[in-house]
Amino acid sequence: MTLHEQIKNNIKESMKAGDRIRLEVMRGLVTAFTNELVATGKTPQDMLTDEEAIKVITRASKQRKDSIEQFEKGGRTDLVDIETDQLHILEEFLPKLMDENEIEEVVKDKIAELGAVDKTKKGMFMASIMKDLKGKADGALVKEVVDRLFV
Repeated sequence: MTLHEQIKNNIKESMKAGDRIRLEVMRGLVTAFTNELVATGKTPQDMLTDEEAIKVITRASKQRKDSIEQFEKGGRTDLVDIETDQLHILEEFLPKLMDENEIEEVVKDKIAELGAVDKTKKGMFMASIMKDLKGKADGALVKEVVDRLFV
């Protein structure tokens, strides 16, 4: 069963369970999936591949993180709680991301592979690392590790 189908089935389960937050998130994902299908020239009845679905869910996750940050700045803890609950639901469908130690090992291996890396080439190095870690690690955390190791 594809991720797209799992999300659709999750809507039915959420309705039966009366879980309004999960239902809202699932409906939002199905809408985002449909928008993605139309944007890529497919019909709304088509199904996204798991890779495409993960891309859409990742985008929704990033939007929640941005909202949480803005609501925290505005002192709206009630909205922070809602967005956090929604983020946790989205993260259930995303592959587990690498932690800081795992990222650090990859960065150190890449530095060893390339030899001494000039600080002026940090941008190119970062692009190379992100290409290797795409979908496996949070970009902000990767940048943090690279910045720390390039001091």
